[in-house]
Amino acid sequence: METVLNALKRKLSDEQITTNQTVRELHSRDETYHQTSLPDVVVYPKSTKDVSHIMEVAQEFKIPITPFGVGTSLEGHVIPYQHGISIDFSLMNKIIEIKESDLLVTVQPGVTREQLNKELKKYGLFFSVDPGANATIGGMAATNASGTTTVKYGVMRDQVRDIEVVLADGSVIHTGSLAAKSASGYHLNGLFVGSEGTLGCFTEITLQVYGIPEHMVAARATFPSFTHAIDAVTSIIHAGVPIARVEFVDEASMIQINKFSETDYPVEPTLFLEFHGNEAGLQADVDFTKEIMKDNKCQEFIFETDTAARNHLWHARHNLAYAYVHDYVGKKMMLTDVAVPISELANAVTFARKELDKLGIPGGLVGHVGDGNFHSLIMIDMANTEEVQKAKEFNEKIVLYALQRGGTCTGEHGVGVGKKQYQQLEHGTALGVMKQIKKVLDPNNILNPNKIIDIE
Repeated sequence: METVLNALKRKLSDEQITTNQTVRELHSRDETYHQTSLPDVVVYPKSTKDVSHIMEVAQEFKIPITPFGVGTSLEGHVIPYQHGISIDFSLMNKIIEIKESDLLVTVQPGVTREQLNKELKKYGLFFSVDPGANATIGGMAATNASGTTTVKYGVMRDQVRDIEVVLADGSVIHTGSLAAKSASGYHLNGLFVGSEGTLGCFTEITLQVYGIPEHMVAARATFPSFTHAIDAVTSIIHAGVPIARVEFVDEASMIQINKFSETDYPVEPTLFLEFHGNEAGLQADVDFTKEIMKDNKCQEFIFETDTAARNHLWHARHNLAYAYVHDYVGKKMMLTDVAVPISELANAVTFARKELDKLGIPGGLVGHVGDGNFHSLIMIDMANTEEVQKAKEFNEKIVLYALQRGGTCTGEHGVGVGKKQYQQLEHGTALGVMKQIKKVLDPNNILNPNKIIDIE
């Protein structure tokens, strides 16, 4: 490793390279239960040229590279199981250009979601993808992140116009253009977004942004059962109501929200909703939604038009995972997700809740149910091998349930190591094509090795 360090020092300044134990430990984990693993060295590039130099050194010595944003991943993406170099992009955090007339922004990968939206607000714009965590744009692109606003605006892949990518040999490519559409060449944006650092490292990302809506209305609706709540969502989608957010939270999770966020919401299956648009149009949407809710036995439908109250509602939802972690000190969080066709959603959520009830382990169900994506969150005592095994079996049951019904093993968290074992079952012979692409772009398997797929 000393030879590798010397090679890095010839390319980077001393303050950009560290083998400090504490820093390495911070780069050895994500936010969940996955086993930690230390990198040998952490490097902090400041430019595309720095990243290219790091790649050249890694290629020369065949040293694994693992990109790192802020560590909010949930399936072990940033954990360097093969050790090697952890590339921390926190110093590459500049907003390079805002082209407000084109509704585009170009950023470095270390820019965080909240940092970007704070700057865009000056122009009356916002970036739509909202996974809850204040993740980096690079990490969100790497995992094809989505979140609460997906039902209206789409996932990360829908927002990316162009990426500057440093490949395994240190060369630099661009994957797209500034045009709103293109019929030219292979769709490299779609290939690299969601590749989880296995095909290259992102150094610039150009994104589509949107005008801040004239008016926003948030609402909270409670129901007597899961089925009524999910059926209400399905009816809203089928009716063509242009809803911006619709989130499901089960009773167990409502308890955690009330404790952590100091709210007194009813402990019932609950939908959190939000509508974006002009005031006159929104009133019609809201009135129509009220009728749909009534048809599905909604017990309470409370609106929040005040900005502070609306923000508090979504703050409570976004902090749900931390609410569980705060309440179960000493346990680790398994936060797993699947997505199914909308028609299968009610049965999938009911199945997951029944299986979760059998475990005797604290947890709940939440989800961006407007697009068929829901999460199971359980708190595990990692020292209890029986409990860990139960949790893994539960995870597998809901994954298999989703796959058998035309769904996917992950709607937004990504594959990493947590969902890697289901890739063959989900993709079949197409997995072989993915492996061939990986081998061409990364022949020495140095880029986040053994994530998504295994390469010999």
